[in-house]
Amino acid sequence: MSADGWLADTRTSYDTVAASYAELLRDRLAGYPHLRAALALFAELVRDGGDGPVADVGCGPGHITAHLRGLGLDAFGIDLSPAMIELARREHPGLRFEVGSMTGLDLADASVAGVLAWWSLIHVPDGAVPVVLDEFRRVLRPGGPLVLGFHAGDGARRKTEGYGGHPMNVVVYRRSTARFRAWLRDAGFAVEAETLLDPDGDRPSAMVFARRQP
Repeated sequence: MSADGWLADTRTSYDTVAASYAELLRDRLAGYPHLRAALALFAELVRDGGDGPVADVGCGPGHITAHLRGLGLDAFGIDLSPAMIELARREHPGLRFEVGSMTGLDLADASVAGVLAWWSLIHVPDGAVPVVLDEFRRVLRPGGPLVLGFHAGDGARRKTEGYGGHPMNVVVYRRSTARFRAWLRDAGFAVEAETLLDPDGDRPSAMVFARRQP
């Protein structure tokens, strides 16, 4: 596989499952008060920093982008999958959505007031995570908040089917908050908070709040 083969596999996989994925997640946030609280905190941090455009990177069908707009943020979405972006535009016609890769964002330096990566780094190989975080730092204003959501733990597995039984070909990575802390510090972020979700469950997750250092 070429160095960016994982990008092609991820794009194709999510193009394939886009409709089923959107249907599954459309109302899911309503059942997760801790996630809603985290998004509300992110919105508060953005406003405290002077407000401005916010990038939801790996936005999928746009439900989180729309939630951020409901919180008063000038949020827009970016996703690798054209099918996901088509769905997002159709379901949220008043919002801005663009096809793009987090490994090379089509955004100017220091042009956004916040970045949200909501479980969108779970298919990014270890070697590419620093590239992605460097991009997040590049597009963020100094002092701007970054929130990462991800599967907590260690190890990886290949996912060949999902979201309605459709074929997929992606690797799903689980990572510790300590690992993300190290990556973030190396990329020029100050880590401010961590949250572990469902720590005793079968699928624990985590969130890390960081801020771009000057």
